[in-house]
Amino acid sequence: MNQYYYNQFYPQQNPSYKQYQNAFPNEQLIRQHDSRQTLEQRVNQLEQQNQQQVQELTRLNEEIVRLNGELNRVNDEIIRLNRNDELHTGRLNRVNQRLRTVERNLNIPYTAGDDGF
Repeated sequence: MNQYYYNQFYPQQNPSYKQYQNAFPNEQLIRQHDSRQTLEQRVNQLEQQNQQQVQELTRLNEEIVRLNGELNRVNDEIIRLNRNDELHTGRLNRVNQRLRTVERNLNIPYTAGDDGF
């Protein structure tokens, strides 16, 4: 590759480029650091992202609270239905025992089958 083109595409390898950089250190610092306006834009952008994330977290927390309330209502309904089931099962067992007692007293064989009820 021609030295001229090499220096154009790879200026950091060119010794005269390094001398040029050393001659103007302020320009090098300016190039290395973003301008104040760019930094302010970046800060504003990050603040907006932060605000959006806070809003999203707030929305998700509200959704969690709503779902927990719904879950509690469902659990309460399950407990209520379980108690009703236990109550009805107890009643059925008592009726079954009465029927067996009556059948025994009348000497009638048990006809409903021995399925626990």
